[in-house]
Amino acid sequence: MFSRFVRSLFSDPESHPGWPEATPTVALPNGAVVQLRPLTRKDGGLWSSFRREDESILRPVEPTTHDWKASTSLAAWSQSLAFMEDEAYAGRLVPLAITCNHQFAGQLTLGNVQRGAVSEAWIGYWVSSRYQGMGVATAAVALGVDHAFARMKLHRLTATYLPGNEASHAVLAHAGFHEEGYLRKALHIDGEWRDHHFVALNQDDFATLAVNRLWHAGRIR
Repeated sequence: MFSRFVRSLFSDPESHPGWPEATPTVALPNGAVVQLRPLTRKDGGLWSSFRREDESILRPVEPTTHDWKASTSLAAWSQSLAFMEDEAYAGRLVPLAITCNHQFAGQLTLGNVQRGAVSEAWIGYWVSSRYQGMGVATAAVALGVDHAFARMKLHRLTATYLPGNEASHAVLAHAGFHEEGYLRKALHIDGEWRDHHFVALNQDDFATLAVNRLWHAGRIR
């Protein structure tokens, strides 16, 4: 913990742009406010509670975990946060909390950040069922896309989703992701190797920000 504190004092923020930073806020049609900000230790309580109560939703779509209770404990949260912070300060990961009305609502991650001739990352997210149906995930992914392109200056983002997961497909499509392929038995999900749709988005695919496109579509205000 002390070493991460020291790095936060003396590291050059331009060496890993986008971390630790919060995004602007956007308002949903119902007036709720959505934002992305760096994950903090205090998020652990809600992170654990939300993931435990949503086991039936999350377990079928996430990498295989044999002991859900252990993997969603506060001890697991502390270990995960320490790893993510180390990766973030190394410039390889941007782990963000999704907030709704300034309360923790889920997580969005920009992972495997690569620079140079590749200049890309993958994007992944989850939102508590308490906030589903409000457009929180759609707004959060749009904010994540804009953070990756406008702030981190990446060229390309990729994502995957399981066949039949139309909710995730819709969220990614609203942000502008295009289908680029189909990955056979690509990830070990809930006890078995599963196929995934592969989608991607390049910075120059659109002339406008993703949140602006949501605004024009009436999904945020």
